[in-house]
Amino acid sequence: MALVIGMSVFNGMENLIRSLYNSFDPEIKITPKDGKTFEMTDSLLRVIQRTDGVFIITQVIEDNAVLSYKNETDVIKIKGVSENFASQHRMDSFIVDGSVNMFRHGQNMALIGRGVQYKLSVPVNNQFSPVQIYYPDKNKIKKIGSIDAFRISTIHVGGVFAIEKQYDDNYVFVPLDFARELMNYENERTSLEIKVAEGADIDDVQDRLKQNLGSSFLILNSDEQHKGLLKAILVEKFVVNIMLSFILAISSVGIFFCLTMLTLNKRKDIAVLKSMGATKTFIRNLFLTEGLLIAFSGAAIGLTFGVAICYLQQHYGFVTIGTETSIIEEYPVELRWNDLIWISCTVICISFLAAIRPSIIASKLDLKKHL
Repeated sequence: MALVIGMSVFNGMENLIRSLYNSFDPEIKITPKDGKTFEMTDSLLRVIQRTDGVFIITQVIEDNAVLSYKNETDVIKIKGVSENFASQHRMDSFIVDGSVNMFRHGQNMALIGRGVQYKLSVPVNNQFSPVQIYYPDKNKIKKIGSIDAFRISTIHVGGVFAIEKQYDDNYVFVPLDFARELMNYENERTSLEIKVAEGADIDDVQDRLKQNLGSSFLILNSDEQHKGLLKAILVEKFVVNIMLSFILAISSVGIFFCLTMLTLNKRKDIAVLKSMGATKTFIRNLFLTEGLLIAFSGAAIGLTFGVAICYLQQHYGFVTIGTETSIIEEYPVELRWNDLIWISCTVICISFLAAIRPSIIASKLDLKKHL
């Protein structure tokens, strides 16, 4: 039961993290293999557009900058995106104020995280109070702290999103042309974000892009964009599984002593069976079967209770996290059949190993001494 619940909680956490990152990150991301930017040419764009399965290509310029509103400042990550960014509908469900549209009536609008809004007390859709964005000007850097070393642009805030603290406290979305002018870029881009066509397989599209673009670019799917984090979760899940299995192995000592005591209590019965022609193999298999019955019954009861508790948690969420700042209120769980099969095999194998020694002792019982 503990194994089922523990594995299901880690599965739920893995899916929660995937859902959060997949909402913010693209299905496929193209970045330069070397350096921070790459040249966005018409030929490169045509190659990507002609790749089977590619639906939307969003051009991105992303870098650190300073956001200022009245007397407050904050270091943020500015992300300039092309007009078709809204067509990907990744941010629609996370808008808490304003709109995701950054191009309104010919005017550029910024989409900021809720944490950035709280820190700077920035109003939404206030035409009289734009925010200022400072970006280092590589052509005018004179000395540290000099205002002349920055390029400065103003923009109004048109929307606020809330996804997760890491994003809410750092990101500000702006139109691509605004970011390009601020950072003095021409055709340089830091990445391309791809949305695949409906029904297309993301991995197949990724393989085609790798083949078409060659080795000059890194082409990552959603999991590869956060490979380290997901790998850490899998390692934690594996360690918890090993620890609980070790505890289970210690508990199986009870099966060993149970069968040992059964062997001692049934010595005369074993002697009678041997006198009637029962072989050592038959006696050994008899006690092994007893051990497997204990293992199967324990596995069945534990799996039943574990699945029942996870089912109730999925539908009713009676075990809460207990913190107001958490993303969700209750612990996420997800049952997977491969985990249940692995747990069943683990329980049965450990119990079977615990039953081997008592069954061997029973098969070697001296007939003359106990008849």
